Formats: sequence, C-alpha cells, structure tokens
Amino acid sequence: MALSRIWSAFIIIAIMAASCTYLFSANGKDIYSRMVVGKAGDTTHARQVDSASLSPKIAAVLLASKEYKDGDTKYVKTSDNMIITFQEQGADGILATCRSAVDLCLGLIGVMALFMGFMAIADKAGGIRFLSRIIGPFFSKLFPDVPKDHPAFGHMMLNFSANLLGLDNAATPFGIKTMESLQELNPDKEKASNSQIMFLCLHASGLTLIPVSIIAARAKLNAANPTDIFIPCMIATFVATIAAMLIVSYKQKINVFQPIILGWVLGLSSLIALLVIYVNRLNHDSMDSFSGLLSNGIILLIFLLIILGGLYKKINIFDAFVQGAKEGFETAVRIIPYLVGILVSISMLRTSGAFDIVINGMTHVFASLGFDTRFVQGLPTALIKPLSGSGARGMMIDTMKSAGPDSFAGRLSCILQGSSDTTFYVVAVYFGAVSIKNTRYSIGAMLLADLVGVITAIGLCYLFFGSSV
Repeated sequence: MALSRIWSAFIIIAIMAASCTYLFSANGKDIYSRMVVGKAGDTTHARQVDSASLSPKIAAVLLASKEYKDGDTKYVKTSDNMIITFQEQGADGILATCRSAVDLCLGLIGVMALFMGFMAIADKAGGIRFLSRIIGPFFSKLFPDVPKDHPAFGHMMLNFSANLLGLDNAATPFGIKTMESLQELNPDKEKASNSQIMFLCLHASGLTLIPVSIIAARAKLNAANPTDIFIPCMIATFVATIAAMLIVSYKQKINVFQPIILGWVLGLSSLIALLVIYVNRLNHDSMDSFSGLLSNGIILLIFLLIILGGLYKKINIFDAFVQGAKEGFETAVRIIPYLVGILVSISMLRTSGAFDIVINGMTHVFASLGFDTRFVQGLPTALIKPLSGSGARGMMIDTMKSAGPDSFAGRLSCILQGSSDTTFYVVAVYFGAVSIKNTRYSIGAMLLADLVGVITAIGLCYLFFGSSV
C-alpha cells in the first residue's frame, strides 16, 4: 500500500500547489489548463523586456548562448538583439501524458518481443540455467529464498549486464522476466517477496559502466572536456548500488560479510577500477567507439551464442522464439495501466509548480544557513530522476544550457543524472508486470539508496570540480 499512498500524495500535493499558484501568482490563471490539456513546449505570457533590466547573470548567459531558463520562464535573445521572455511548459499535461504512456508501452512491444523471444530459446537450450550455475554461489547468498541454479539467477545476470552496458531497452525485458521467475516462488502473489525487493532495489540503483548519453549531451553543448564527469558518475552509481545492497540486506538480516559476497564485490570493484583507468585515458571519440563496441558487440554475441546453443541442443529455434515473443507482447500490454497511473501523477507534480516551490525553498534554507548554494541549482535533476528519466534528462540539459556545461551546476546535474535510475517508473513497470500490489518497504529502500547516490554525487562534484569553477 505504500505505492497507493505515495500516488495519492502526489496528486493531492500537485492540486494544492496548482491552487496556490492560481490564487497568488499573476501568471497562474491558466495553471489548471496547463495541467490537464497542456503539452511540453507550449508557451504563454510572451513579452519583450528591456535588456537593461536583466540581472548580470541572465545577461551573461544570453550573451553566450542566446537562451536562459529559470524554472518555466525562458529568456531568448532574437537575431535583432531583442529579449523575449515567456513561460514554457516543461512537461505534458494529463491527457498528453496518457497518450505518451501508451505510446511508450507500444514502443516496448517490439523490444520485449525480440529479447523475450531470444530468452525463450536460451531457456529451452539450457543457457539460462548455465548462467545460473555461474552466478549462483554469489546470488544464493543475497537471495537465500531462491533455490540453487534457479533460472531467475540467469535472468538477473542478463538484466544487470544490460544495465551495466547502458542498454535500457534490453534491461527491461530481462528484468521483467526476472520478476516473473521470482513470482513463481512467491507464496503471496500480491505481496512483494524478499527476493523481488532485493533484485528491484539493486536494479533501481542504476549501476552503469559508461554514461554514454550524458557524455554525448555534454559534447553537443560544447563542454571543454565532455568526459570529465565519467569517474564521478561511475563512483556515485557504484556507491548507490552498494548502499541498496546494504539497506535491503539489513532489512532481510543477510550477512554481507560472508567471504563469497565480499569476494564478488571486491572483484567487481577491481574490474570497475581497471575500466575507469583505461577509459580515462581515452579521448571523446575513442570512448564513443569503445562503448559502442562493448555494448552492441556483447548484445550480438549473446544472440549468436543463443542461436548456436539452440542448434546444438536441436530445438525448434524459431518456434521457441515466437512463443517467447508472444509472452513479451502480452507483458508490454499488461503494464499499460500501471504506467499510465504513475506517469499521470508525476505529470501533475511537474506541471503544478510543486518542484519550483521545493527548489526555491531549499535555496532559501541553505542560503540562510550560510551553506555554499552552488549545488542547489543542480538539484532539480536529482528530484525529478526518481520520477521521470526523460524529465531528468531534460532538466540536466536545461541546467547545462543556463549555467554552462562546465559550470559547477552543469557538471553536478550530469553526475546526478548518472547516479541512479527512475525509481517510480521501475516500481510501476516491474511490480505491475507481475501484479504485485503490496510493495512493502521497497520504495523506501530505493529512495534511501537514491539519497545516498545524491549526497555522494554532490560530494564528488565538490571534490573534483569545487575549486575549478
């Protein structure tokens, strides 16, 4: 019922924030229309302003980039040096969000069908159980309720590998298949099991080897060194993953100091450290080439090994693929109601002005306490990330545009973007796929791991860039 309470709270808070905006803001008379029928990118209240009335900060940014964004207010310098200001809606309203949620699920159908089809071949050929035997000694300690060599371990291995390589579309089918495998062992089909919570919290921590999309965004915005956030991103997401493991292990009374767990964690840490050392020596083009070869090459290798395994075992490969693809199609359709519900509540929060209220309040509090408030400008990315991956990505880009890609806030927003996954999206999709209604403490554990990632990201940004900007 935690998800039910959070979902209800999102809607109540959004409507209350919108009502305050309507009553007390001169530009808030159309807030209800924006929340219901508005679309991302819609503009209102356009007017010309005198450049002399602008603050030095806004004037400096407009001189360099011709655009400045402060919340939902945008300043644009035209070709004839006029300054136009207007309000730009940053997220879709309720109706547009419903359409985009369905479009998102329909877009997943092809990916789900493809990967679940190949997983069905691997399952019949014995490949999933082979992976389970490899990873079993480690996972059996973290998932004591799952029998040794259970196929769920193989599905987890594929999911975590896809996450590490930044293959979001591939990770989702593998993750849903993991949840379905664990659901077979779950005695209470409407209540999340310990194993499902452990898996989902580790998945939601978002451990990724190379943040390719973030580096690409920085390069597009002409950052002096687009890859300079690689090491902080890697450390932040690794710390968040370890935090998720420790938090859930504490709740489930799992001893993480067992030799096998420590050995695997230290081994993974060593591999990540070696990768960091290697990738840090590459320039931007070389990193792009390496990451593309690593991620896409491994996917093609998996496909090849699955087909060869199916041929060796003499199974009907195409029939197995079609059966798995049908299951992927049905799963993608089944999660539509869950995704519509969670995305609509998130849309209402974003369009109501609730985030602006929180950010402005935090800025005031930290400034009044005498703290360095440079990090506050990057916090919108952290606040939106658990709710919306695309929203956080847009906020990261907006922060880099307004403050500069090499500014403290610009770099911090990138590190925050790479430090965790979209918690509420993950909850809606993965629990929705297996019809779990009681999520127990999973959301709290995920958000606490997110908080550890955020605090780590802020500390790393001060450590790496605090004195250089």
